[in-house]
Amino acid sequence: MLYQLYESQRAMMEPFSDLANTASKILNNPMLPLGQVPYAQRAAAGYSLIHRLGKDYEKPEFGIRTVDVNGVDVAIHERIEITKPFCELRRFKRFSDDTATLNALKNQPAVLIVAPLSGHYATLLRDTVRTMLKDHKVYITDWKNARLVPLSEGEFHLDDYVNYVQEFIRHLQKAYGNCHVMSVCQPTVPVLAAVSLMASRGETTPLTMTMMGGPIDARKSPTSVNNLATNKSHSWFENNVIYKVPNNFPGAGRRVYPGFLQHTGFVAMNPDHHAKSHYDFFQDLIKGDDASTEAHRKFYDEYNAVLDMDADYYLETIRTVFQDFSLVNGTWDVKGVDGKIERVRPQDIRTTALLSVEGELDDISGSGQTKAVHSICSGVPKNLQQHLEAKGAGHYGIFSGSRWRSVVYPEVTSFILAHNKMAPAKKAVAKKTVAKPAAAKKAVAKKVVAKKRTAR
Repeated sequence: MLYQLYESQRAMMEPFSDLANTASKILNNPMLPLGQVPYAQRAAAGYSLIHRLGKDYEKPEFGIRTVDVNGVDVAIHERIEITKPFCELRRFKRFSDDTATLNALKNQPAVLIVAPLSGHYATLLRDTVRTMLKDHKVYITDWKNARLVPLSEGEFHLDDYVNYVQEFIRHLQKAYGNCHVMSVCQPTVPVLAAVSLMASRGETTPLTMTMMGGPIDARKSPTSVNNLATNKSHSWFENNVIYKVPNNFPGAGRRVYPGFLQHTGFVAMNPDHHAKSHYDFFQDLIKGDDASTEAHRKFYDEYNAVLDMDADYYLETIRTVFQDFSLVNGTWDVKGVDGKIERVRPQDIRTTALLSVEGELDDISGSGQTKAVHSICSGVPKNLQQHLEAKGAGHYGIFSGSRWRSVVYPEVTSFILAHNKMAPAKKAVAKKTVAKPAAAKKAVAKKVVAKKRTAR
């Protein structure tokens, strides 16, 4: 019922938000009579703020058109490689007319970035992707809004998340021989599970895993996020935050954790900061500080755009990661696409190099939660393990912003390059297997001719 009430309120507020936006534009136009009225700019700023507080924020686009690679502008073509019911594997393919640049791009490592499915869209990692594109072939998991997924597509569980990651890894391995995996925040746990299962089966595992600010062991330095999950029962979450999608969406009837509730939780974690940010935005509009107002718009266009999460996936994540601590306790069983139940055993990983990254001031994944991955991946040799604590960085600072670009990224790319002993791509192998039969035929033909000559 709450979801329906929210949608009704949003639909009712939408015309007023649009009207406020129109009024702001009229008052900001000096060529119109109202634009010359005293205090017009102050009124325009107020209307603009009302518009942004009341508008509906849709999924942003990545919008990465070009990147600079060694002083050369390289064009980016964004395309979908694999479509699953709840996720798309998105590739950022690079193009250049410069021969030297093109050759350099071909030899760079392939990286799968697993974006979090925890409220925001994968576009939250836009800065991560843009920076990585300078030195890597980049793919990212682009999770779908559950309210847009029809019930006919079936359920989505934490096990399905793990299976998706394995499928995407195999896709990159087929194309390039092997790949590197980077997970940011929430996906550190299912990514570790995916690679662990591959290792236990004897499959080829990624060359490296980079774990950034994730709750590998949520018992360490618990934050307000961890405390909420541990202080409330599983049934409390199911009864208080799970609702059915209204009839005006393709996913009508699907049980979800709605995006608007998640957004309320995000804001409630630091309400004073957000209130001050909006007030500063109002003041910057009055002063005509275009740079500051545009920065505010870009941040909140991303921050306010949230998605619904499938209820099964959300509730299983709460229980597995934050209540039962199944990964670190060695009690996590995952159901594969073939229906087989397998135990997650991180200690079976032996050849994948491991980098953990934490922010000194992270208030979402506490100190030591990500670093714990090293102790449970006991089969990985010490010379393949590395940890980085980014001084002065909060949660978002380890994958976005100046500290990500100047402190974290250099360590990440150096780590990947140090362990980039790529296996030959299958395409190259295919060419050799095609050539062998032809050579064999020539050899047989020569023997036949020789025999005929001998017979004569």
